[in-house]
Amino acid sequence: MKLQTTVPLITAENLIDYQSKLLMMGSCFVENIGDKLEYYKFRTAQNPFGILFHPIAIENLIERALTNQTYQKEEVFEHGGIWHCFDAHSDLNTTSEQELLDNLNNGLQETSKALKDATHIILTLGTAWAYRHNLTQKLVANCHKVPQREFSKELLSTEMIQSSLKKVVELVQSINKKVQIIFTISPVRHLKDGFVENQRSKANLIGAVHEMLEGHDMSYFPSYEIMMDELRDYRFYGKDMVHPNDLAVGYIWEKFKSTLISPEIHTIMDEVETVQKGLQHKPFNPDSEAHQKFKKSLGGKITYLQERYPFMKF
Repeated sequence: MKLQTTVPLITAENLIDYQSKLLMMGSCFVENIGDKLEYYKFRTAQNPFGILFHPIAIENLIERALTNQTYQKEEVFEHGGIWHCFDAHSDLNTTSEQELLDNLNNGLQETSKALKDATHIILTLGTAWAYRHNLTQKLVANCHKVPQREFSKELLSTEMIQSSLKKVVELVQSINKKVQIIFTISPVRHLKDGFVENQRSKANLIGAVHEMLEGHDMSYFPSYEIMMDELRDYRFYGKDMVHPNDLAVGYIWEKFKSTLISPEIHTIMDEVETVQKGLQHKPFNPDSEAHQKFKKSLGGKITYLQERYPFMKF
């Protein structure tokens, strides 16, 4: 008896291994998968400008990074004693105008380098809803709790999203022709926009991405579809009933691993996990002979891994 529908998965041609360099950009689900990759000591750069929810925000950052359009004083503002930029997440906010500008321009440099060096770029799209700043008529990445009357909300059409993604791909491939681009739709539900509105948003994102995939050598990982079809139960959500919980993230990660990470390094990943768990171990008696042997054994495992992969830091 079959009690669950299973989303078909296609194994990518250019699989991720420990020689890969990854850049991950987009919604908060990027950080769920990014944290897993960092835990297993892959070389990753993750959201240099913080979480970016819609594709226009991603396009803007990539274009600025690759065309060296540095941020100027007129592009940042003070609100509530904190300095902000509409292009970036609040993670970059500071109490100093100059410090924020430095953070933004360092982020551009980091993004530019990561785009040029990356073997794989993972773009996770969260929503097609965006806010346009009425004064500048620019779509913002984050409203930073500025009064809502200063913005107009709009739903990005499939055509707008597709055009934006096409530009992103062209920009990236102009400086990195061999990079593997992987798209995914975030399984996080944006219910503040409304239930029907969330579905309209996801539909536009999915439609645009699949129009892009036709005739292009790019990949799609169905994280949204896995959440909706294989994990269709509220026990897989956090207390907010919006974000996937740890169990769901772990399940989707296993699917990610099986289709996008080379099976040849799965044993190395197991060794890394053994070290990570060992480092988290809290002994009852730190001075005992048994614990000293455990520390020595753990140190040997770390040395072995670092000799093979010098970039691994524990």
